[in-house]
Amino acid sequence: MKKHTESWFEEAIIAELCQPAESGGGGYELVNYNAGPDKDAFDRARALDPARLLRFIASTQPKAWAGLKAIHGEDAERLLIEHLCKELDTKGVLKVLRQGFKCYGKKFRVAIFAPANAMNPDTLAAYAANQWSVARQLHYSTTNNNSLDLVLLLNGLPLVTAELKNPLSGQTVQHAIRQYKKDRDANETIFAFKKRSLVHFAIDQDAVFMTTRLSGDKTFFLPFNLGNQHHAGNPPATDGGYRTSYLWREVWQRDSLLDIVGRFMHLQTSEKRILTSSGTKTITTVTMIFPRYHQLDCVRKMVESTRRNGPGKKLPDATFGGIRKVEFDRLAGSPPVVASRRERQPDL
Repeated sequence: MKKHTESWFEEAIIAELCQPAESGGGGYELVNYNAGPDKDAFDRARALDPARLLRFIASTQPKAWAGLKAIHGEDAERLLIEHLCKELDTKGVLKVLRQGFKCYGKKFRVAIFAPANAMNPDTLAAYAANQWSVARQLHYSTTNNNSLDLVLLLNGLPLVTAELKNPLSGQTVQHAIRQYKKDRDANETIFAFKKRSLVHFAIDQDAVFMTTRLSGDKTFFLPFNLGNQHHAGNPPATDGGYRTSYLWREVWQRDSLLDIVGRFMHLQTSEKRILTSSGTKTITTVTMIFPRYHQLDCVRKMVESTRRNGPGKKLPDATFGGIRKVEFDRLAGSPPVVASRRERQPDL
């Protein structure tokens, strides 16, 4: 296989993602929905892998699962998936991930977040039971045979989609952005805003862009780069690898991504009143916030500093991704909201 193809780029990313987390890898399992034992296991209409989700629930919540099966027997699996999809469509995937859902009075969780400390081995074991998987060339539609280059799934739920391009084969990240805008129907279940995938990445070897909402030509992508000597883009990788390797090595690493979902992402609602001929009209806008790289890196560094040195200490001025931080108290355990003045920074 030629090393300048898009497929080679996919394989390089998957190889690192599927290395054990203990050895510095992503800690994912590669799942093939196009062949082998998992062929067609991804439910395109519901945009999830029900078998993987049910295995997670049965292994981590055996008491609640046994109770549901005792009442409904063979219908338990169908009823649970139906209730889950209804909750995803009404409450949103972010809320269901964090709070779980109920099925005939039984509370179920579809994700288990990291405990505050390592004192309880049972909570650590439950956290480790999360099943992170990566699928390549995932066919997601019931009306066509389009596929996504990469999809990251947590316990069978798709959370991240990615389109990859290789400049050496004549296509760049801008082609990936155009593909999302032109060829990815926002009405498909897997792209439904707030209901399934949380974020979508356009990636090549040099740059990364992301969005949390697909809206055709109106889709707005933000850069997700490190910056290169006060300019846009990314610096050369220190190990001679891809400039964008920080994305799958750091951000997508299983502990990191679940931390982002649990503590950093949020829905922002804003209202705007406009005057019309019939009176005042209120327009409500909902935005899914995914932290940009420097915001994420800044908060994590400050939290680690506070854990190491104690809360209530004055931190030195630091600028990360447009956030100027003068003092940040009680970071450990607090929501990742940086209350400080913002200064205009160049796009990264």
